[in-house]
Amino acid sequence: MGVVSDFDFLSAAFAAAPKTPPKVSSRAFRSAIEEALIGSFTRQDLETVLSEELKLPWPLEDSEPSESEFTKRDVIKGYTKDWDLSRLVALARRMVTELDLNEMLIPDLNALLAANDRGGGVGTPPKNLIFAAKGPKPELVLRDAVNNDIQITRNGEYCLVFDQPIPADGLTYRNLIEWWRQRQGFADTVQDRDVGVELHNRLRESLGDNPVETIVFDTYARRYRNNQFDVPALIPQVYLHFDPATQLARRTAGQSGSPLARQRMDFLILFSSRHRVVLEVDGKQHYAEGDAASPRLYSEMVAEDRRLRLAGYEVYRFGGAELMADKAAEMLADFFEQLAERMR
Repeated sequence: MGVVSDFDFLSAAFAAAPKTPPKVSSRAFRSAIEEALIGSFTRQDLETVLSEELKLPWPLEDSEPSESEFTKRDVIKGYTKDWDLSRLVALARRMVTELDLNEMLIPDLNALLAANDRGGGVGTPPKNLIFAAKGPKPELVLRDAVNNDIQITRNGEYCLVFDQPIPADGLTYRNLIEWWRQRQGFADTVQDRDVGVELHNRLRESLGDNPVETIVFDTYARRYRNNQFDVPALIPQVYLHFDPATQLARRTAGQSGSPLARQRMDFLILFSSRHRVVLEVDGKQHYAEGDAASPRLYSEMVAEDRRLRLAGYEVYRFGGAELMADKAAEMLADFFEQLAERMR
């Protein structure tokens, strides 16, 4: 029987001890990102990965990433210059899902992402984004029930379906512009701004003649001014639940309403694939039947809010009266600034 030295005993004890979760910080994410990229790609491939696969812009006007004196670490630092924690987290998430990284280096990134994700958010990535509905409810079938792939079989002309993967770092207005350009067949010569204006008008149509929802939408849209399209998009009239039966069909069958509360959200912002913010504008119909307050409607509303929050969504409500006040646009602009700062 061999002799176990004190050193061997301590080594075994440390190996068996549970690892301390990594500390989430910009420095930790930056270091893990750099090591994963440096250890996975050659200098030439790295430039291609960052610029073409991840589509990161090069922010340094007085230099190019191809300059020979730049090391791999210099190139990574250049592409991520002045990035805050939220952008680094989003990049790390994209790297583990989109890139062919060295398998030995993935666990460090995953450990940091897991530690970061304990702070909240929705646990599963978004799959189907049906929004901007402006007519009869679409009729859906599951084309592939195993993969939860849907197909709209009727009334598809009254809504929009974002049919591309939702980026891990959130859905920006630029993402929507690129999708809309392809969907509508715009020529490459058409400016992003012109595509964005047409998309804005189509999204706005889904609000109908609702003045308070329009104030919310138009106030947020000012954040896109001067081609600032990398802002997370404000998406109107998004289906959250889907009941295949209409309200009329259920009443005809003797059923009372839909078993799924709040089938559509007024607005949704995807700050990342996990961090989702729901905005609801409450008119009298949300809490009253006619002119009488309805404890039943109010209870249903707050119960659904609880369910959403427990699922990882953040929910913010605006009263119709406050949005009709003289300084409503100013109040909303300040709210959106604070929300964006909180999500950084």
